[in-house]
Amino acid sequence: MSLLRRVAVTAIFFSCLVISGPLLRAQSSAAPAEAAPGQLQASPEQSAQPPSQKPQEQLPNAPSSSKGLSLEDLGFSRSQTEADAKRQALLDKRTHMLKVHQRLGLITTAPLVATVITSLGAGGKDESKASRDLHAALGGLAGDLYFMTAYYAIRAPRVPDTPTRGPIRFHKVMAWIHGPGMIATPILGIMAFDQKSKGEKVHGIAQAHGPVAIVTAGAFGAALLSVSVKF
Repeated sequence: MSLLRRVAVTAIFFSCLVISGPLLRAQSSAAPAEAAPGQLQASPEQSAQPPSQKPQEQLPNAPSSSKGLSLEDLGFSRSQTEADAKRQALLDKRTHMLKVHQRLGLITTAPLVATVITSLGAGGKDESKASRDLHAALGGLAGDLYFMTAYYAIRAPRVPDTPTRGPIRFHKVMAWIHGPGMIATPILGIMAFDQKSKGEKVHGIAQAHGPVAIVTAGAFGAALLSVSVKF
């Protein structure tokens, strides 16, 4: 009996080995490989990153090329740039108003010349009421345009530290002649017109209407030429 028992135990032992061998091999193939000692296991995000891709280096801050340089980038302070902007706006406004002044001055020339021409028939021997009325109407139109022209010159803003040179200086000197003349000429003309309307001969200070008008027209023409013709 002891021999048979030994044979049975041996047979059972080999049967267990045959059955457990495939199970051990399946478990070893399904288990994840253990990392070697001292080696860290990579995370899924790191393992998904291509090995050739490297993290971008942090570049120093630099001005963006999509935006142009400002005046402050060039070394100008904010107070300096604001002062220059105000000065430029002042200069632009002055230039605009003086251009209007010049254009109105050219327009004023037409009725002013016509007024001088019609004065020959308004105060001569062959005078008539119609010629006096036409002369007075042209004189009034010339006076209105003249004072509109003067308004744009007087109201134009002054730019500091801007010297007056050459023809402009002469232009301003002539203004001191034709300006008072354009005030005195209509007043003297109204006095002469009233005297003529009453059938009287022009007398007194009204007689200066013609000479004052000629001097005024001459000074106005010289002022106009000084800014129209270079000399």
